[in-house]
Amino acid sequence: MAHDFDTVIDRSGTHATKFDDRQRYFGTEDIDPLWVADMDFAAPACVTQALVARAQHPIYGYTLYPESLYEAVIQWYARRHHWQIQREWMLVGPSALPSLAATLQAVTEPDDGIIIQPPVYTEFAAIIHANRRRPVLNPLIETDGHYTMDFAQLEQCASQGARILLLCSPHNPVGRVWSTDELHEVLRIARRHHLTVVSDDIHCDLTYSGARHTMLGSLAQAGDKIITSISPGKTFNLQGMGLSALVIPDEEQRKAIIRAFESMHLDQCHPFSITAFETAYREGGEWLDALLAYLETTRDFVADYLRTHIPRIRLVRPQATYLLWLDCRGLGMDDATLRDFFIRQCKVGMNPGAIYGAGGSGFMRMNIGAPRERIRAALESIRAALAR
Repeated sequence: MAHDFDTVIDRSGTHATKFDDRQRYFGTEDIDPLWVADMDFAAPACVTQALVARAQHPIYGYTLYPESLYEAVIQWYARRHHWQIQREWMLVGPSALPSLAATLQAVTEPDDGIIIQPPVYTEFAAIIHANRRRPVLNPLIETDGHYTMDFAQLEQCASQGARILLLCSPHNPVGRVWSTDELHEVLRIARRHHLTVVSDDIHCDLTYSGARHTMLGSLAQAGDKIITSISPGKTFNLQGMGLSALVIPDEEQRKAIIRAFESMHLDQCHPFSITAFETAYREGGEWLDALLAYLETTRDFVADYLRTHIPRIRLVRPQATYLLWLDCRGLGMDDATLRDFFIRQCKVGMNPGAIYGAGGSGFMRMNIGAPRERIRAALESIRAALAR
């Protein structure tokens, strides 16, 4: 089946954050939004067809999580990631952030230290602060555009009493796919210091050729405390459906998180999210393969364009995700000027790197999950603005 990723779909007026929140975020609607981490592609046709079929049943009442949903997830991760998830490990719930917030409440106490590795997804720090926990920074090391973990400093953070490492895997925004050696070192540090690792793997299916994502949970030994966040949202562009799952092998932690879910009624669901979730995992593989080929071509196009026409902006070549980390330090602008330049002169809406914390200054995050001609037009607009 052919899959169309080139057709421009008008999302304005659908209450899409990416488009309909431009005025608030950028101060103008006259901008091509390449920011929020969802894609401007139609979801897999199989999902749309399943949702239409479900909508034709005119009652949308309280709904259970069916066993077939768990089976679809287990089969997907066995097939795609060689990870055998046990049914009893799974806790299905709302989208990833509420589930992560409930996890923090369940397995830590106020003022406990939570390690994050900036520059990293902004909401990690936000949920830590909102839940009265304390962020402990373990900044990534950048060497000539390649990012690695600072394991010596990570061990120091763990030895000083931090309770959780919140691992972004693959990493957003720098695009790293952590190697098995790196993940084994994370586990060795966690074991030595009784550290729980909460691994956010929601981008795990969006890995490019030449890289292989390994689920941290697949490397676990008995006694390891690893909690994994998974979701079809990023994979199949279903973020608005608001459904994800936690994989929690440790029984004590699993019971604690279930209690947190129940206390906030996070175990409720709706029939459309279940339909989309299960159908995507059962039937969406071919669509995903086509998407990855399209995104990889776009990534390589951006790299070639920048190298040829805008060499002062350097792409940190991602191994995964549809989010590009652009090193704009060669433009010689401070962060406020850089943001204003892209908004006012280029009319391209991206996320400023500074919002991702230490190491993000001078960078911009660009979402390439859009028809390639839009990406080309954005690059040409940047080129023209610099020429002026």
